[in-house]
Amino acid sequence: MKRTKIVATIGPATDSREKIKQLIMAGMNVARINFSHGDHASNGKLIAHIKELRTELAMPVGILADLQGPRIRTVVDEEVDIVKGEKIIVVDGLDSAQVSNSRFLVPKQISEANLKNYKVVGLDWKGIIADIEMGHDILIEDGLMKVTVVEKYKDYLVAKVKDGGTVKNHKGVNIPDAKLNVGVVTEKDEKDLHFALESDVDFVALSFVSNAQEILDVKEKIKKILGQTGQLPQIVAKIERKEAIKNIVEIIHAADVIMVARGDLGIEMEESRVVIYQKEITARCLRSATPVIVATQMLNSMIENPRPTRAEVSDVSNAVIDHADAVMLSGETANGKYPIETVHIMKEIITNTEKSPFDFLEHGFLRDEEASVSAAIAHSAHELSKDIHAVAIVAASVSGFTARMITRHRPANHVFVITNNVKTHNQLSLVWGVESFILPECQDLDELIDRSVEALKENKKIKTKDKLVMVAGRPGIAREHMSLIKVEEVG
Repeated sequence: MKRTKIVATIGPATDSREKIKQLIMAGMNVARINFSHGDHASNGKLIAHIKELRTELAMPVGILADLQGPRIRTVVDEEVDIVKGEKIIVVDGLDSAQVSNSRFLVPKQISEANLKNYKVVGLDWKGIIADIEMGHDILIEDGLMKVTVVEKYKDYLVAKVKDGGTVKNHKGVNIPDAKLNVGVVTEKDEKDLHFALESDVDFVALSFVSNAQEILDVKEKIKKILGQTGQLPQIVAKIERKEAIKNIVEIIHAADVIMVARGDLGIEMEESRVVIYQKEITARCLRSATPVIVATQMLNSMIENPRPTRAEVSDVSNAVIDHADAVMLSGETANGKYPIETVHIMKEIITNTEKSPFDFLEHGFLRDEEASVSAAIAHSAHELSKDIHAVAIVAASVSGFTARMITRHRPANHVFVITNNVKTHNQLSLVWGVESFILPECQDLDELIDRSVEALKENKKIKTKDKLVMVAGRPGIAREHMSLIKVEEVG
């Protein structure tokens, strides 16, 4: 079994029940639904398919609702060619209703300033001009075009073109150095968030996160929406802004999961730095027992081709060697020609890399941490499992915390997690190396151990004479409290 998990995006190429089933059987652990596309009816249908299939297949599959976030886009009534060295006007607060088919409706204040002869590019976010300063770069369409602000007025900017091209309508805009006064949850996101919570998804991804407070605010918002009626979905913080890199330590502590979203991150800063940040973030997450996903363009050529490039294979392997919990596919499975084959190949790359000597965690990697009781017990369980050549570490976990503390050691033996919580069962689909099983709540430790061993034998995961290291807390005590290690020989 592969230990590194696969997140796959569901889209037009895979939106049927049969295709989703094929993705699961090929190795998908978490299904990502991108709320930038589709509507509640179509996305609700996908969620229903996934829930039916994970019940039918008796397999945990996480459902990740990825909110669009405050994406800034261009507004032009017709394509605008901008040429290196020339100056253009940038205005904000426009939308498609404000442009005609024949001519851009230049705002009145610009006409009064006698600037009619400049080419005009609109941004669809009202008030964004106030957050942009002299010298800031504005990147258009994945950074293909770049303009630099050389003059700033109350209602518009004058920018000099550094890299020219053709500005089309509704293309993405990045402003790396601006501290944008935009919330991480837009009006559209509010509606999508309510729908995702009603649909009982396992994860909610926040786009363009800048700091920890944004995450904490969304968690409070979710608590108010759900009240005391359900377990919270885990929050995935997407790292795709330069500001997020500055605040990465606090973001990791606030979030439940981190996603290194290399697409926008590579636009916001030097591309040569992205892989360094990927490795640094992955290492920080490993130390803090926070699951981390490496995302974007991992097998991008397979959108069109049946085989990946050698560089893409190397990219996936390196994410595995860095000990990421999961690797993610986007367009490859959403609208590519070979979605099922892509998951098969990603699984093959993961499996072969994990068999190599390069996949082992460096000895002493976690020793610079101040050890809590839980961390000490997890460390002891890992060392004990090696000393006695245990087949597996078996952990009882209600919230998933115990599982994360154990797997951050990246043990060579199996990690089986027993839980009585269905939500945790599916959320563990994103945690490296974990195979989880549902058991009803037990009254005491002896019952918990006996029923766990029995369940694993029934699922043919262990056999007679196998040695297990059992990790648990006392039933009824705090959810994130480990207090017991026991060696068990299977009878």
